[in-house]
Amino acid sequence: MTTTTATTSPTPDSTTPARRALGRSGLQVSPLCFGGNVFGWTVDEATSFSLLDAWVDAGFNFIDTADVYSRWAPGHQGGESETVIGKWLKARGQRDRIVLATKVGKDMGNGKVGLKPAYIRQAVEDSLRRLQTDVIDLYQSHDDDLDTPLEETLGAYAELIQAGKVRAIGASNHSAPRLAQALQTSERLGLPRYESLQPLYNLYDRAVFEDALRPLCLEHGVGVINFYALAAGFLTGKYRTEADAAKSARGPKTVGLYLNERGLRILAELDEVAERYEATPGQVAIAWQLAQPGITAPIASATSLEQLAGLVKATQLQLDADALEALSQASAETA
Repeated sequence: MTTTTATTSPTPDSTTPARRALGRSGLQVSPLCFGGNVFGWTVDEATSFSLLDAWVDAGFNFIDTADVYSRWAPGHQGGESETVIGKWLKARGQRDRIVLATKVGKDMGNGKVGLKPAYIRQAVEDSLRRLQTDVIDLYQSHDDDLDTPLEETLGAYAELIQAGKVRAIGASNHSAPRLAQALQTSERLGLPRYESLQPLYNLYDRAVFEDALRPLCLEHGVGVINFYALAAGFLTGKYRTEADAAKSARGPKTVGLYLNERGLRILAELDEVAERYEATPGQVAIAWQLAQPGITAPIASATSLEQLAGLVKATQLQLDADALEALSQASAETA
């Protein structure tokens, strides 16, 4: 196990992205989070190490993964991403420079699923072992579990925090009513509360978050680390025709979800803004998110150093009010 101290960051300089508070957790995170679903799946261990090295060297400190990554891949059983990150942490000795987030609750097979206390206690030990660390900075409920009382789940998290195995907790894929109920339960019983929410949100997928979840998060000071920041690659402009579906493993699903009149309208506006700023559509899409109320750190993945460099540049892109409004109008559901 790697001995850890309180999560810290390198001394900020002109190249270090400004940190953002993650809810009321006390954790300070970079404005973009590296999505670890690719580690051990679409990128091998050596490439994963290079990407993680470059991420830290660029001044970023936030990495998100899950125990279930990448169980969906043929021959995988879950835990592949955590294992790669753990090997990197052991090899590099960078644990105190990283805010490390992982998740529990999705089906790992053999009845390992959900948020019952006994399973959480088992799953956290498995994650800690794979990650080769003594503490998880942000431990998240990957899915809501309607069959387990919230006070039991939150009580289990309280035990982990008291034991020093977890610093803060977050929720993923929760509806506004359920997140509100969880926050109320925490306050009523004096239990740790969800300090972050991980919802689906990007220029195309806006309504669910903006209508109910964002107001709730803003009211209660809950940090937001949205996933699919680039709509599975669609907002990079990679998929513009049905023939483009063959460009990656995610292509067919992405094209099916986003390649329509509204999607093409969004791409056209991204192209226009990108040209004006001498940027890429993907960079503009992330810059738009970073300017939205309530957003702490969008989650995005990279499978090459070139893609990672593009993500870094996205956090340095400041869109003016006209560009932000044009993108919002083009992506509006009723536009």
